[in-house]
Amino acid sequence: MTEYHTVYRGPEGETTQWDDIQRRLGNLPPKAPVWKPDPYTPEAEAVQDTAWVEGRNVVELQEAEEAFEDDRFLEEYRQKRIKELQATAARPRFGSVELIRGNEFVEKVTNAGTDVWVVVHLFKDGHTACELLQQCLDELAAKYPSTKFVRIISTDAIPKYPDANLPTLLLYHDTRCLKHAVGLGQFGGPKRITPEQVALVLNTWGPLCLSPEEDEEQAQQAQIKAMLARMVDKKVDGGDDEDESSDFED
Repeated sequence: MTEYHTVYRGPEGETTQWDDIQRRLGNLPPKAPVWKPDPYTPEAEAVQDTAWVEGRNVVELQEAEEAFEDDRFLEEYRQKRIKELQATAARPRFGSVELIRGNEFVEKVTNAGTDVWVVVHLFKDGHTACELLQQCLDELAAKYPSTKFVRIISTDAIPKYPDANLPTLLLYHDTRCLKHAVGLGQFGGPKRITPEQVALVLNTWGPLCLSPEEDEEQAQQAQIKAMLARMVDKKVDGGDDEDESSDFED
């Protein structure tokens, strides 16, 4: 004859009075904690505002068309941002200092393009000051690929150009030579020249060492820093330094 026994099981975690007494006496192990699922926390949706637009690339902004169609301001801002990014992508990108010859000067410097800023380094191999400046220019060319940096042997660019004027930097834009600097004095001298100092000076000439994200206000700040740096250098050197660029003869 089969016997049936009913075993009562209470809700999970429920204990009897007897079990509780035994646990207090140490005769039973502590009661296992009752498992509970983590409370549900909905993921925060990205707030699609101007800050969100600024952080997107062209493809993401184009895909987000439906998200902004009901908000006229954000839709206009999205379209503006797309045009800015496309314009930035269309700018010439260089990224290194190109070695050119005299017969390439007109093509690659004078006629480089109306929107292209060209920094030309007149140098000689084995010239210590030229090597110091070239190290800085190599770093800046990689960091600011929208500016074209080239170098050319000084006498290949200007016959009989004196070594005493080396290194010399020229700035060309829209077929014209706008600025020139002779020697390392403007960049802090051979002991203090750094890529950052060269960039500060170049930014007083034009928007040469600015990333696409930097605006006009940052460019002005860079110019102020460069002027302050030159003032400090002149004070340290006794205030007798003159602008070496005046020695350059076209």
